[in-house]
Amino acid sequence: MFGSAVDVQAACLGLYCGRTVLSVNGSVETYGDCGVCPRGQRTDDNKICRECVGSPDRYDWLYLGFMAMLPLVLHWFFIEWYSGKKSFSALLQHITALFECSVAAIVTLLVSDPVGSLHIRSCKVKKLSDWYTMLYNPSPDYITTVHCTQEAVYPLYTIVFIYYAFCLVLMMLLRPLLVKKIACGLGKSDRFKSIYAALYFFPILTVLQAVGGGLLYYAFPYIILVVSLVTLAVYMSASEVESFKDLLVRKKRLVVLFSHWLLHAYGIISISKLDKLEQDLPLLALVPAPALFYLVTAKYTEPSRILSEGGNGL
Repeated sequence: MFGSAVDVQAACLGLYCGRTVLSVNGSVETYGDCGVCPRGQRTDDNKICRECVGSPDRYDWLYLGFMAMLPLVLHWFFIEWYSGKKSFSALLQHITALFECSVAAIVTLLVSDPVGSLHIRSCKVKKLSDWYTMLYNPSPDYITTVHCTQEAVYPLYTIVFIYYAFCLVLMMLLRPLLVKKIACGLGKSDRFKSIYAALYFFPILTVLQAVGGGLLYYAFPYIILVVSLVTLAVYMSASEVESFKDLLVRKKRLVVLFSHWLLHAYGIISISKLDKLEQDLPLLALVPAPALFYLVTAKYTEPSRILSEGGNGL
């Protein structure tokens, strides 16, 4: 069947239904029936399925970096939580977790289209509904539904699942052997708890991506800033850090501080996108501000001081 772009646009209903191009003869294209576009394609303005030939922009890569960081940060948190006082054991597990996630990210890019390359082709994200095409299947007669569910944000939605799968496989191959060798000081039920925790949070992350992927795409810069600020304040309070001298007592505190600064910087870069370097780069000077504010004001919020002053006032 031959048709023009205008005819196709009038024929296809819904936001994401389109006609695939069956053949091209000169300037004339032959279209198939109206329906779902094949994976790696999405409809253009004329309701014709076109192959995604673009590349992810800077914000897309920042989003993928955020989704890649989630399992790594959770790994590190639970390793630290369950490692007790065996710092050397924890360090090796931290390095192993970083290795697992790094290899998983590289393999995920290599198996994505084009296969064997670290570059990926993608469709441009235009609006929030692009992440939830299953909610926009048209029903012309209110009885029959035309199913046009597709990955309009190819491959930003599915590539995260692939990455999590590789992370899980690598963890199960490497981590139990390592933990069994180096965590002998812990009890048999304790040494594998960080691995058991991962078996819980990977399904949670998968559901989070499946249900809230689109919301995370637009909100992750603010999530990073808010969560990193709260966790830094909680850590410094729990560690009783009230001055610069307290920070220098243990190297671990400096590592935690610099890690949070990196997260602050990542959030600021994600919000600004560094579209205008001369305006956006100075914003990175705000990275140490929360920690400095905490250290300067910590002595005024000491509970014992507040209670003593209140008692004197009475």
